[in-house]
Amino acid sequence: MLGEHPSIKKIYEIIQRVAAAEVTVLITGESGTGKELVARAIHNLSLRADRPFVPVNCAAIPENLLESELFGHARGAFTGAHSSRAGLFQLANHGTILLDEVGELPLPLQAKLLRVLQDGTVRPIGTDHPVEVQVRVIASTNKDLAHQVEKGSFREDLFFRLQVIPLHLPPLRARRSDIPLLVNHFLDKSTRKHGVSVRITREAMIYLWEYDWPGNIRELENLIERLVLLSDNGITDLKDLPPNIRSYVSEKKCPHPTLGNGQIDLRDATEQLQYRLMEEALRLSNGNKSAAARMLGLKRTTLVAKLRRKPRANGGPFTLASEPEEPLSAFLAATGSVKDR
Repeated sequence: MLGEHPSIKKIYEIIQRVAAAEVTVLITGESGTGKELVARAIHNLSLRADRPFVPVNCAAIPENLLESELFGHARGAFTGAHSSRAGLFQLANHGTILLDEVGELPLPLQAKLLRVLQDGTVRPIGTDHPVEVQVRVIASTNKDLAHQVEKGSFREDLFFRLQVIPLHLPPLRARRSDIPLLVNHFLDKSTRKHGVSVRITREAMIYLWEYDWPGNIRELENLIERLVLLSDNGITDLKDLPPNIRSYVSEKKCPHPTLGNGQIDLRDATEQLQYRLMEEALRLSNGNKSAAARMLGLKRTTLVAKLRRKPRANGGPFTLASEPEEPLSAFLAATGSVKDR
């Protein structure tokens, strides 16, 4: 796990505090934010560190096999059960089991999982006798389980049982100051793996900063490895970035005008560009309105008045979309730390 953003430092603190406690943890966050890494960190810092850590992707196992995979089965319990088999809970005995994508569990299995959490026993398919297991359960999901509870697709009692310690991982776009650190790490990793040295130019790094990374850290890692493998001269420039990143950032910097009935609304298009330029000036000035106004050739009062007239999508007053602790100017300074290879 890497990161120096305040939100990540807080997660480090929580991991340290809960690792030794025998409580369930519910890790939430978008896909690719590192939920399994957090689960492994909790396990490795716990008293169970020398015992098994068993990750289970609940979304990847067919529903008709999931109960057998989790709890095991006896010989002859169903067609094809030629021998008895221990389930993953039994394999994780005295260790930790990670139920990844726990929101995908069907309701009947949710009830059986709740019994395991309450009683500390599992009942393999085809047997009448429960088997005691001492397993720490960590669950993770990229879904809003509270919303699933409201819809009736997730048991409320199981939800509260799982989230004794709730832990939410922020998306990469909410911790942009960690991007140079992560890029360095993945460049080093790919260099060791493939024996190829690559340097990323300043302009390309700015685009990596501006991109919103819907696939989060996993997407960034995969991209860096691809750039290392496909580099021709040891330098990755803007032209080497994937088209989706280049086009996304270009659109973000200069959005297309709104079209209505096949026509361009010139006033709306002008306002979009105006507000984007004001946003960029505020980012570059670290939110200092006086400095941003000077960049734009405006009086401070004029800039403030224009910002007040810009509504948000929900009708509220305009606020800067970027995080105040993550200005582009800070990133430009940080790019000096990206190693020349």
